Amino acid sequence: MKHQAHLDAERAAALTGVTVREMSGTDEEAQVIDLLALIWGRTADNPVVPKEIMRVLGKTGNYIAGAFLDGELVGAALGLHSSPERSTLHSHITGVVPGLVGKAVGYGIKLHQRAWALDRGIEAIEWTYDPLVSRNASFNFNKLGAVPVEYLENFYGLMADTINAGDLSDRLLVRWHLLDENVSRLAGGDRSGSDVAEGFAVAIPDDIERLRVTDPERAREWRGTIREQLTSHLNNGARIVGFQRGTGYILQHASTEGEQD
Repeated sequence: MKHQAHLDAERAAALTGVTVREMSGTDEEAQVIDLLALIWGRTADNPVVPKEIMRVLGKTGNYIAGAFLDGELVGAALGLHSSPERSTLHSHITGVVPGLVGKAVGYGIKLHQRAWALDRGIEAIEWTYDPLVSRNASFNFNKLGAVPVEYLENFYGLMADTINAGDLSDRLLVRWHLLDENVSRLAGGDRSGSDVAEGFAVAIPDDIERLRVTDPERAREWRGTIREQLTSHLNNGARIVGFQRGTGYILQHASTEGEQD
């Protein structure tokens, strides 16, 4: 399985022409800090990750990786070990330069991260993402096979970057079961049998990032609407079972799941 995970990661990287590898030492860690600051619109005195924390994370064997295209760093990711009994890596941040967003560079990084984790006996990776960003929801559910765990209201508090400024930092926590049959199938490039499950939908805008620029007030209204709808359904026993662009989150109630078994 570990060998296959590395083959899947190499195949994904090769399709985009990037090389993904671990970053180590103060110089390479500084490159990661600078790239993440560029992607998130941070200044040098307000980095995504302070250099002292990055140094500690690197020294203690956490996941720090970079994606290179023609020798240039174009993507990076940082993951932290969770408590030992959970056998989980928390993927804190993954970013790709704006010109390569949607070009599968992030996919190559995630599969490298999967192989890295399996090498260390880690069976799951968790991360949070903004539930209003449809491209990320589709990526997490349909391309990786991650499953939702928890809706987190204003998880980070107010954030001082150009992507999240002026908005509440609601997040959806997802868990990527690395040895799951569906995850392995998707990692191998097999998209058959990936139909979205039946259920009822909670719609989200197809491009909230653009809406935040063209109509900030409407974008803020969407935040409240999605928080209310998703938390209400989840608190009443429903669970998110899929995502479809143009439709939104697909949910099922526990009784519906039982009827389909």
